[in-house]
Amino acid sequence: MLSIHQLSKSFAKKQILDGIELQCKPGEVNGIVGENGAGKTTLFRCIAGLESYTGKVKYQTNNIKNTIGFLETNPEFLSKITGKEYLQLISNARKIKSVDFAAQNIFELPLQQYAETYSTGMKKKLALTSVLLQSNDIFILDEPFNGVDIQSNLIIKELLKKLKEKGKIVLLSSHIFSTLQDTCDHLHYLKAGKIQKTVEKKNFEIIENLMKDAALEEKIKNFNIK
Repeated sequence: MLSIHQLSKSFAKKQILDGIELQCKPGEVNGIVGENGAGKTTLFRCIAGLESYTGKVKYQTNNIKNTIGFLETNPEFLSKITGKEYLQLISNARKIKSVDFAAQNIFELPLQQYAETYSTGMKKKLALTSVLLQSNDIFILDEPFNGVDIQSNLIIKELLKKLKEKGKIVLLSSHIFSTLQDTCDHLHYLKAGKIQKTVEKKNFEIIENLMKDAALEEKIKNFNIK
């Protein structure tokens, strides 16, 4: 069980997260949704130990950072490092040896090519591959479906099923409700720094409707398209 209790985060005088409460069980996928700027990425970075915060993040191991795999929205890579070298570097960091990178290249990436020359979608797939190779217990995936092709989306969905079968804890964000419906067991609506609503799969429509701004129709009406 991954437990987040009263997690709060501020930048200067701006409150970004305010007393977040979450319980994530093994073998389940939890989706975090909210408008741009709601704090989803900040929440993920706090859980992953990349940001300071107040509150508590508890897991069965003392050093939680060694068991979390974090996929960033826009992964960045060192210059002059190939895809294969990057995977080797990440594997070495977790003391994982004798990996057949060619056999694990599920997205058929050009691993001998410099990663900085990859397209946005290819970079996302390389970073995801590295996270999957780490044998993590917890996977935090920030917009894993964003910027990748349809075939890769299907592969990612199947990989998420495998992670569930292996009893992994998964948190992910997405702006595409169909991907959330296909992959998540629970959905959490983040707004104004708090989890405003949590629902199970059968009630995902409730959060989708909550996210539809009550003033949306009026906004569109007032936007003068010529």
